[in-house]
Formats: sequence, C-alpha cells, structure tokens
Amino acid sequence: MNKTSKIYVAGHRGLVGSAIVKNLTCKGYNNIVTRTHAELDLTNQQAVSLFFEREKPEYVILAAAKVGGIVANNTYRADFIYENTQIQNNVIHQSYVHGVQKLLFLGSTCIYPKNAPQPMNEDSLLTSELEYTNEPYAIAKISGIKMCESYNLQYGTNFISVMPTNLYGPNDNFDLQTSHVLPALIRKIHEAKQRKDKEVEIWGSGKPRREFLYSEDMADACVFIMEKVDFKDLSKDKHEIRNTHINIGTGKDISIQELAELIQNIIGYEGNLVYNTSKPDGTMVKLSDSSKLHALGWKHKVELEEGVKTVYKLYKK
Repeated sequence: MNKTSKIYVAGHRGLVGSAIVKNLTCKGYNNIVTRTHAELDLTNQQAVSLFFEREKPEYVILAAAKVGGIVANNTYRADFIYENTQIQNNVIHQSYVHGVQKLLFLGSTCIYPKNAPQPMNEDSLLTSELEYTNEPYAIAKISGIKMCESYNLQYGTNFISVMPTNLYGPNDNFDLQTSHVLPALIRKIHEAKQRKDKEVEIWGSGKPRREFLYSEDMADACVFIMEKVDFKDLSKDKHEIRNTHINIGTGKDISIQELAELIQNIIGYEGNLVYNTSKPDGTMVKLSDSSKLHALGWKHKVELEEGVKTVYKLYKK
C-alpha cells in the first residue's frame, strides 16, 4: 500500500475498525473510505455490489461483524451466524469481483476447539469440537477464513485472515447485556463504587484464564500485515494449503479473578467481589500462540495494567 491507496475499512465505528482507521491515519494514509451501517448494510448483497462498483477500493479491511460476550452469543445464535456469514460473503466476493489488491479479514480466537492444546496455534483449527456458547459465531468466522483461502487458491487473490485474541480499548462496548468481560467488569465495579455497594457479583467462578490485547496494538499488527505480509508468504512450502491465518495476541493470560482484582485496585473499590458459580465459565483456558506473527516481525507494546488504566479514564469521561 502507498499513502494515497484507496482503503475501505468496513466496520470503522467499532472497537476494531476505529483503532485501525486511527492507526492508518497516524501512518499517513489519506484515502480511507468508510460507511456507517445506515449508509451501507453489508448483509445486503446488491448494496455491497453497488458500493464496490462505485468506489473501487484497492485495499479492504473487513472489521465489520456482529459481536458480543457469552450471553449475547448464546442468546442470539441465529443472528450471529446469519449476519456474520452474510457480511463476509458479500465483502469478500465483491473484493474478488472488483479486483481488490489485498484484503484483511478479522476473525477471533474463538474459532479454536474448546479443548485445543494451549497455547492455541493456527494448526489447531477444526481438530475437535467448538465451545457450545459461541459455536455459531465461530463457524461463521471459520467460513470466512476458508473463503479467503479458497479464493486465493482458485482465483489468485491476496486475502489474509487474522485472529485477534480478546480485545479491549477506546470505543469499547460497556453495555452489560452485550459487552465482553473486561469492559463489563470496569462498568460493574465503577458503578458499585459510586453507589457504595458492599459487594459486586461476577459471573462464573473467576477461574477461567483469558488473554487480553489492547485494540491499538491489534490495529498496529493489522496495518503491519497489510504493509508487509502476502498470502504467498503464508502458504509457501505447504503440500496442502490450509491454516494460513495469523493469530494476534500477547502470549500472556490472566484469570478472571485476577483481572477483576486488577480492575478493583485501579478503580479503588473497597467492597467484596462475589462469584456466581451458577453462571457459565466458558472455556477454562484460552491462550493464543502468536509465534507466527512474532516470526514475521511484530510484537505487542501495551501491557494489561497500562491498557486498563487508559480505558478506565476514557470510560469515566
């Protein structure tokens, strides 16, 4: 990519897309195309086709998705598989039809099996069953990975898939019904402090371990891959070309209890944290292996405590 290349970022208002637009802008890219959902419904095949015909983007970053935590994933199962599959099918296919030079598809490490060996590397994909609560979302994302690989193999496109671990950062979602665990804990503990509550209920046992990546680090990794990595770099010396996607993570995890206590200390809440073990834990350990990305030359910069402090300041504003 050069600084005047026309780059379409799908999903530019979300946690992922907004961080990517910020990173591109900071690096001097000045021809970024965006559309809100009201302006372009990515589940509408005809509308997406017309957009690509009119705009003719040279590069595409597909960060648009329907996302949420355990409750949302388990409640809106049909919505998660339908909307995500539609978005992917439309954007990836039209990128091929209109000769996009390179596409980056963003998935999630929930694509890996429930009992995948830890840390999870890219070759764990499709080796055993998925975690039940987010199976529809994971299947949609696996479909996107395989779509990118298949178009590359059949049509010679340059479509790359990346799988970030659990993200947090500016523009996070703090809605307690649909948010992920880290922003939900920030809101719950902050509000408990404001109300002077003696305790905060936290769903699950607190024992599951999770890896967290600051969204601006994730964005930096995505732009790095767009600038420096091609599909041919990921598929060379392979007899059967599969699992060419790239994990994006820190290689470090923390228990939910440790995370809650870290947030409690940052916020200065002096009450008790109470764990509701009747609520689901999800997968007990979920740590990604980012050695493929490290070997390509990228590593994260923001550690968890620093990142949480920044997000809490933004939340208070």
